[in-house]
Amino acid sequence: MRTTLRIRRAALVFTAIGALALTGCSDDGDGGKKKSDEGGSANGKDNASSVVLPKLDGEQLSVAAVWTGPEQANFVKVLKEFENRTGAKVTFVPAQDPIVNFLGTKIAGGQPPDVAMIPQVGAIKQAVEKKWAKPVGDEAKAQLTKNYAKVWQDLGAVDGTQYGVYFKAANKSLVWYNTKAFENAGASEPKTWKDFLATAETVSASGVTPVSVGGADGWTLTDWFENIYLSQAGPDKYDQLAQHKIKWTDPSVKDALTTLAQLFGKPSLIAGGADGALQTEFPASVTQTFTGGDQPKGAMVFEGDFVGINIAQTKAKIGTDAKVFPFPAVGAESPVVTGGDAAVALKDGKGAQALLTWLASTDAAKIWAEQGGFISPNKALDAAAYPNEVQRTMAKALIAAGDAVRFDMSDQAPQSFGGTPGKGEWKTLQDFLKNPKDIAGTQAKLESDAAKAYKS
Repeated sequence: MRTTLRIRRAALVFTAIGALALTGCSDDGDGGKKKSDEGGSANGKDNASSVVLPKLDGEQLSVAAVWTGPEQANFVKVLKEFENRTGAKVTFVPAQDPIVNFLGTKIAGGQPPDVAMIPQVGAIKQAVEKKWAKPVGDEAKAQLTKNYAKVWQDLGAVDGTQYGVYFKAANKSLVWYNTKAFENAGASEPKTWKDFLATAETVSASGVTPVSVGGADGWTLTDWFENIYLSQAGPDKYDQLAQHKIKWTDPSVKDALTTLAQLFGKPSLIAGGADGALQTEFPASVTQTFTGGDQPKGAMVFEGDFVGINIAQTKAKIGTDAKVFPFPAVGAESPVVTGGDAAVALKDGKGAQALLTWLASTDAAKIWAEQGGFISPNKALDAAAYPNEVQRTMAKALIAAGDAVRFDMSDQAPQSFGGTPGKGEWKTLQDFLKNPKDIAGTQAKLESDAAKAYKS
């Protein structure tokens, strides 16, 4: 559920970021021009259709999702354009987490929605195992082939059959920084891990502690590890470790922990040192980075796009006081760890399949992108559709990763190992933050806990 909750919070951050475009923060000439079409109307020379949809006059469809507030409102705009183009009537059905339980209740009552937006890879597999999900049709698959990297197609497939169309994504490989602290230190955005450590030392020399870590929440530490591991060991090794096909005692894990220890092993680079970080919850790790003007408790904080909701609790403005850069490359490329929401048909029929085709199209992605609060995995979407440079940076990093993007590893693991406070990976990495010299002991404990969890 951790990924789901973080993706939900991502909607709120993008609402805040999207507001920048409405207050003049769209920083290149084309970002604000595209607001005039109310989110992607087919009218106008700039909106030539990228997808052919059938006529569905009078057909009634329903779509279930856990989205609320502005996130729901923007998705409804996407559905409204589908109505305009097909003649169908689409009803949004508010769902609750965990959505599999919600859908089970609806199906048991004989009222399943035509389509559900499912936020976890495992939940798609559950829907298939329960025989709820219907395979994606040829038209939607053609849009996926044209517009999506293979990894996003694979994430929506089960045993080689396509069931999901990923419409919304989250980029969880970002470092946010206090621009005043960087400017005063003469620091610039680093691109590699070596540069990141050098930047941290530069900021430290200016009198500001460089890195804020929310170590009281063990999941932040798993994300540190995953980003380093993905960049350093590569996607194939990442997949093997995520499935426990290789052990946590593997040399690749040693390498990643050794790299992470280059930061964790220098308490002077971490706000409050290791002890302070272990008492700092994630929200505070963000707010302490963006309060105190040019003398914050930490100059940088690592986490995903949802950091913005916590920045919004301060006086800092995203795009001016707070900026973001991709997680630095440890290996050849910067990593992109992600989450996302996939459309899955739960009913047979022309309407449900047409809606999947629509959601796989560039036209549909463009509508929400222009509103803010959204990153699309659709590689054919012009980045100019996003309302400001902060969102473009996030989206470009996601797309540039191509097939190397990977779903959060700890969220793929059994919950007892990858998602339980005070146990498993969370607890062991907290212990590692306290004592980063004990790499062998950390590996042994991770493997012991993983072996038990994957067997249960």
